[in-house]
Amino acid sequence: MSPRLMLLPAKKAEEMKIVSVPDDFDIRDAHRHATALIASVEEDDPDYDWDDIAIVLEEHGFEVQEFMFGPDLD
Repeated sequence: MSPRLMLLPAKKAEEMKIVSVPDDFDIRDAHRHATALIASVEEDDPDYDWDDIAIVLEEHGFEVQEFMFGPDLD
């Protein structure tokens, strides 16, 4: 079974991230849980950066995935 992936969008394309979703989350729960985790980092540390978010996500079973941009589809 291939991993289920979630795109974490950003205003700048180069700042977008992709994480794999733990098997025990359905799509809605994964979205809610990731949102809550990211919000907790933002609230706890106004000077947070991506690494702070990545650590918390990984502690809860999400795995940051490497990716590259492909050619435009339009």
